[in-house]
Amino acid sequence: MTTLTLHHPKLQPGRYAAGLLLALMLATGATWLGTVPSVAALGLGALTLAIVAGIVAGNTLYPRLAVSCDPGVILAKQQLLRLGIILYGFRLTFQQIADVGVSGVLIDVLTLSSTFFLACWLGRRVFELDRDTVWLIGAGSSICGAAAILATEPVIKAEASKVAVAIATVVIFGTLAIFIYPLLYPLAASLFTSITPASWGVFTGSTMHEVAQVVAAGHAVSPETENTAVIAKMLRVMMLAPFLLLLSARMRRSAPGGNSTLSPLRFPWFALVFIAVAMFNSLHLLPQPVVNTLNQIDNIVLATAMAALGLTTRLSSLKKAGLKPLLLGLVLFIWLMVGGGAINLLIPHLLS
Repeated sequence: MTTLTLHHPKLQPGRYAAGLLLALMLATGATWLGTVPSVAALGLGALTLAIVAGIVAGNTLYPRLAVSCDPGVILAKQQLLRLGIILYGFRLTFQQIADVGVSGVLIDVLTLSSTFFLACWLGRRVFELDRDTVWLIGAGSSICGAAAILATEPVIKAEASKVAVAIATVVIFGTLAIFIYPLLYPLAASLFTSITPASWGVFTGSTMHEVAQVVAAGHAVSPETENTAVIAKMLRVMMLAPFLLLLSARMRRSAPGGNSTLSPLRFPWFALVFIAVAMFNSLHLLPQPVVNTLNQIDNIVLATAMAALGLTTRLSSLKKAGLKPLLLGLVLFIWLMVGGGAINLLIPHLLS
């Protein structure tokens, strides 16, 4: 009798060990370095240092380890990040979420829509890029980076090469934002008296590309900035669902005969779980020591995810992406800072 042995990847936890351990080692080193007074004085938190360490390792030593480490690193970058964001809900209460209010929602809606429409106009009229590349870059820049691009891909049925180019643009400029936003805060606060750590958090969450990048940039300013940044960002992430529905309707109208076979929509359900955890935390049912322990675990999980994100960031992506998509990504990046900043200043003023 022949014995059948199954070797399904999901049944082999050991295949993830090397990559997870590497990301965890980088995260641990970054966390320790972040406690060094001279480093902390520069405003470099553990999350920022973790992604920097990951980028350095990813473009030097990691290519030789990629075969054995890739499964674990990808798991950390994707699943651990989602877990980290969900656990982040234990730092927040429903009152804090409500404090973002109508103003924060309007800021998110206006920033998202203006960025996507600007991408469509510039991409097609000025840079003469194909529609799919423009839509993918626009979705990534206006909503939530690579996650939005991967969610948009099955709706428009884009080629894999165009998806890779779009992801390269949001990773490059989103990573730059991690360092630029904390440096801009003191200058902006000195120019506009209405800017507070909380309002800067809303600006950060409503204009930066990736959830991970928002966490790192907010963390580098203050805990209050980090909290409001994550809330604003998660509200923006949840707008991915209506965006995809509208895009799907647009695709059907433009298809021959007004109909098209489209893939099912992908929705970032972890955003809803994050809100649910924050609401549960608002009830104060868990003892504070338990919440503190969960927050410490979350710090490790997020730092590990940041390190993994850095490990998979290739500087060679600049060359592969080509000039025009990068220029479009650059213009949108500038618009998010300048135009998004103007929206963040204008909306609270109009509602006051």
